[in-house]
Order: sequence, then structure tokens, then C-alpha cells
Amino acid sequence: MAKMSLEDLRKLRENTQQQIKKRDMEGKQIQIIVGMGTCGIAAGAKVTLDAFVKELDAKGMGGDAIIRQTGCMGLCQNEPTVEIVMKDMPSIIYGRVDAKVAKEIVEKHILKRELLNEQILDRPAGDILKK
Repeated sequence: MAKMSLEDLRKLRENTQQQIKKRDMEGKQIQIIVGMGTCGIAAGAKVTLDAFVKELDAKGMGGDAIIRQTGCMGLCQNEPTVEIVMKDMPSIIYGRVDAKVAKEIVEKHILKRELLNEQILDRPAGDILKK
């Protein structure tokens, strides 16, 4: 194995600290929960999860949100499914979330607090949605 310079070690430490920060729940106001049951994985949920990581990193939000995995959400015909949980907003489940839709969710739902109505599978009753 090649020797590492002090600068290489510093870069490695910084990258590792960033990865740990992404997994830490403390102080996170945004949760992105990707359905990773066998049905979700077969429908492309791994690509969806990677797209969220890439988009959040591109927007400099890698440490602001936690991306979690869950099993089947019971909406197999609409996989990949993603639930977004944010403070002061209702939890929303989106269906058929590919890389393009993941980018839209970050840009519209997370940054602008706008719902992507055409992708929503489950939302709270209208009387709890704040207008």
C-alpha cells in the first residue's frame, strides 16, 4: 500500500467527517425516506436514493437532511416510493420517484415548500394542510 501524505490524511478525515454528519439525526429538520423493499429495489430505488444524495450535495445541503431507507411501504405498484418529512409541513409520500423526480422534490418540496401534486400518493386530509 502506498504511503499517504499528511494532506491525503486530512482530506480523508474531512470526507469521513462529512459522511458521518450525513448520517447523524441530531439537528436535522428534513427526512427523506426511500422505500428499499425488494419491490422498490427492482423498480430502481437505489438509483433514486443515489439521486437524492447527489442533488443534496450539489445544493450544499448534504448535512441538512437525513436520507433513510425503509422496507416496502405497501404501494408496490407505484415504486420507487419516497416519504418526505419536514418541520411545519405534512408528511407526503411520493410515487414513481426516479432521478428526475428526486431532483424536483429537492428543488420544489424541500427548498420552496411546494408539493408535487402529480406524484403524491398519500397526503393528510385537506383540513390539516395549511394554506
